Amino acid sequence: MAKIELKNLKAEKVKDITLNDSIWKIAVNDDALKKMIRLQLDASRQGTHKTKTRSEVSGGGKKPWKQKETGRARQGSTRATQWRGGGIAGGVNPRDYSFKINKKERVLAMKSALALKLASKKIVVFENLELPSRKTKDLKEFIKTNKLEGKVLFVTKDDCENLYLASRNLGYVYHLPADEINVYDVVNADILVLDEAAVKTIEEVILHA
Repeated sequence: MAKIELKNLKAEKVKDITLNDSIWKIAVNDDALKKMIRLQLDASRQGTHKTKTRSEVSGGGKKPWKQKETGRARQGSTRATQWRGGGIAGGVNPRDYSFKINKKERVLAMKSALALKLASKKIVVFENLELPSRKTKDLKEFIKTNKLEGKVLFVTKDDCENLYLASRNLGYVYHLPADEINVYDVVNADILVLDEAAVKTIEEVILHA
């Protein structure tokens, strides 16, 4: 069984906790990971891009010159695609980029993301993350003391209001409730910080998915 060190807020080891091997010790499935990350990124795209066709641009109602005897190519409108200010041929239109993947793939991707973080030793677990202060400088000191480098994702079972308030002004610190954990945020973070209750919640949600 996989085990991980449990710390208190003073960065002292309290004990080792056991992790569920069927979640944290699986072989990482790169295909499921990539697919889930692409799903999340594509779903966040607005898809409101739009170009106008020749029927949508203004002007061009009059034939620019007569059909014959000018020595020039015949033209029906100055809003044809070859004219400056004309319509766009084959341009982009509003669309929905989102797509669906089945439940098993979603669960496999989440397991793979967690297993990847554990294998690379990028997970830290605390008894709780109820910080005594809501000051940003105190959170920065907490991060420094625990050597949490890079992008830090805090995942907690409860709201942990002080942690949330203290992290708002730090662009490299993110906070999520345990029931909102997702593949992209886990993979995108350099280090994943959990409280003990969040670990249990994540395991329960995945095992009953």
